[in-house]
Amino acid sequence: MTQQYPELARLASVMHRLRKECPWDAAQTHESLVHYLIEETLEVVEAIEAGSDADLREELGDLLLQVYFHAEIAAETGRFDLEQVAARICDKLIARHPYVFTDAAVPDDLNASWERAKAIEKSRDSVLDGIPERLSALSRAKKILSRAGDHGLDVSVPEPVAEPETATELGEAMIALVARARALGVDPEQAARTAVRQLEDRVRETEAGL
Repeated sequence: MTQQYPELARLASVMHRLRKECPWDAAQTHESLVHYLIEETLEVVEAIEAGSDADLREELGDLLLQVYFHAEIAAETGRFDLEQVAARICDKLIARHPYVFTDAAVPDDLNASWERAKAIEKSRDSVLDGIPERLSALSRAKKILSRAGDHGLDVSVPEPVAEPETATELGEAMIALVARARALGVDPEQAARTAVRQLEDRVRETEAGL
């Protein structure tokens, strides 16, 4: 890593020194950094959707810092280090892509193959295991429907009423939209964010016209 990617080695060195010499960095824990991790992830999303290459490069760097930060904290107590983090993801990627790293045939359904491999690897009892509860409702609904479909489960989605009038009816209509988005290959969360950005533009245009 040092020879081929010297800046990655430099980042590890910088992070190590910050933990020793900066009072703020030294005081941080996995728990105290959670909101920064979420914030940096969202800023990467914003850079992808509306930023420049320079914005994306910067935000990816901020997100990469979070990975190094958490690995450094764990290394200090001998739990694991950055090399072990990298080794685990390498092993996982190789194991879940036998058609790339062995002579296995390419599966007809790559998503289903990935999910089945993950379920076996993690000894999961339900297709719902491992879906983060902190996902937004739209993203969680999409993940649930995708997991169910990848495992061959035929889950019915209620047909929405033409003009929903209750919270239950509105909720079912949203689930139906998520199912429709999945059928179209559209990320409902991203579609909603795009629509919100367009709404913001219309509000600004209206304000400018006053």
